Amino acid sequence: MTLWGWKIEGSLPYDLKKYMMIAMPHTSNWDFPLGVLTRSLIKLNINFVGKDTLFKPPFGAIFRYLGGYPVDRSKSTNFVDAVAKLYNENERFALLIAPEGTRKKVKELKTGFYYIALKAKVPIVLMKMDWPNKIVTFNEPFHPSGDKEKDFQYLKDEMKGIVGKNPEWSWPEAK
Repeated sequence: MTLWGWKIEGSLPYDLKKYMMIAMPHTSNWDFPLGVLTRSLIKLNINFVGKDTLFKPPFGAIFRYLGGYPVDRSKSTNFVDAVAKLYNENERFALLIAPEGTRKKVKELKTGFYYIALKAKVPIVLMKMDWPNKIVTFNEPFHPSGDKEKDFQYLKDEMKGIVGKNPEWSWPEAK
């Protein structure tokens, strides 16, 4: 499959009713349009979360229409429980999260996506956006084991060599 010169590869989760998708590396505002266009091409209904300020006028209605859920990052909420509840209340539900939590360089991933997947008992699908090579790759779903260190090492190993639009912000270090 191709999209404006981008190749889409890997294992698309058509057979899964519920899953957590994570998109990495998240280094640019351009990751969002790439994700929306990819989602349209592969014809999967995947929701996403974003900072609550994106959901205010004038663009809030558009983000909601596209499947967005606002997150207030200025205060501590029961985000993991609230999202796990969405999985439990819906027969089909997929959510995409950028685990870096920002478009800047991070040393560690945020853990919310991981604990949501554990609590909702859903697999995680890794979506890798390799900007220099123009390839979006979907990994086979994996079920988090509860051993966070081991599971995050798996993600780190899978992301080696995958470079974002802003290479210096790629996680882990782009090499």
